[in-house]
Amino acid sequence: MGLGRIGTRYTTRSVLRLRADHAAAKDAVWTDVSADFIHKMGWLALQSTCKTETEYLTRPDHGRIVAPTELDQLKPAFPTPPRVLLAVGDGLSSSAIEANAAEVIPAIKQGLALSQIQIGTIPFIRFARVAVEDYLGEATQADVVCLLIGERPGLATAKSMSAYIVYRPIIGMPEARRTVVSNIHPNGVPAVEAGAYIAGVIKEMLAKQVSGIALKAVE
Repeated sequence: MGLGRIGTRYTTRSVLRLRADHAAAKDAVWTDVSADFIHKMGWLALQSTCKTETEYLTRPDHGRIVAPTELDQLKPAFPTPPRVLLAVGDGLSSSAIEANAAEVIPAIKQGLALSQIQIGTIPFIRFARVAVEDYLGEATQADVVCLLIGERPGLATAKSMSAYIVYRPIIGMPEARRTVVSNIHPNGVPAVEAGAYIAGVIKEMLAKQVSGIALKAVE
């Protein structure tokens, strides 16, 4: 609406922008986060029980599960339960991860370091849905798990990322226990600002020992 028209049609500029935005959204979903980027960030590469992009899109339930064999790769990095486990999942936008993670993570680390909280190994989960963080939490017995994950792309942006943060997650828990920080992208909440805010949320969870709706109730 409000784009203008030529006769009964949209202007050429509007049509071309629509096609470009739609193409970017499709690429964000169907393209993997590059192996070079994962290596550069020093992440531990894991995968949900999905095997292909098609399975990931058609079977969300498979994207919520991390197999024991994958979790066995993570456990040695945490011989004692961490206070905070920071994880990354591709979700529905690989573009969001490559556009934001490199700036968000240092900001989170810096904010937590002020309270003497250190971030250890960061797992990256391919074909991830939000609930993979519950498996990571149970496997490591972390006090707080924060999952950075690509949001479903739209025509406004294909680079939006969210953070799902939970105090002591368990498999099968209600979604109301998750706290979400969304719209992290260049034209939304800037990555560095989002990282500082996320660090503050994590520290509040550790202090109050709750997350999600319960965290709101004790504010």
